[in-house]
Amino acid sequence: MPGFADLAMVTIDCADPAALAEFYAGALGWEIAHSQAEYAMLANPVEGGAPIGFGRVDGYRAAPWPDPNGSKQFHLDFHVDDVELAVARAQELGAVRPDHQPGEGWTVMLDPAGHPFCLCPR
Repeated sequence: MPGFADLAMVTIDCADPAALAEFYAGALGWEIAHSQAEYAMLANPVEGGAPIGFGRVDGYRAAPWPDPNGSKQFHLDFHVDDVELAVARAQELGAVRPDHQPGEGWTVMLDPAGHPFCLCPR
């Protein structure tokens, strides 16, 4: 059954949109299309691909990882050629590798704003 909509953008809440855009631009190799204190956006290089936006939320606090109350809001999964090399590069860009790793074969990381994301073998 065909859908009634196309994904226009994914927007991620954070305290510092410009800084989080810099992190994901470095992680993905995407261009920063817009950056200001309240909002930043990465341009998806795939024709017709949805961009990623970052919106400032006053008083933003990341959900804890792991969260015993299950309030994780979302996470992104990324395919990489070499998980350990990707972990090292993510850490250079400001990500953190938490102690809690719930599975094998992929690595959970926390971006500079505390959002979890997974680095998965391609």
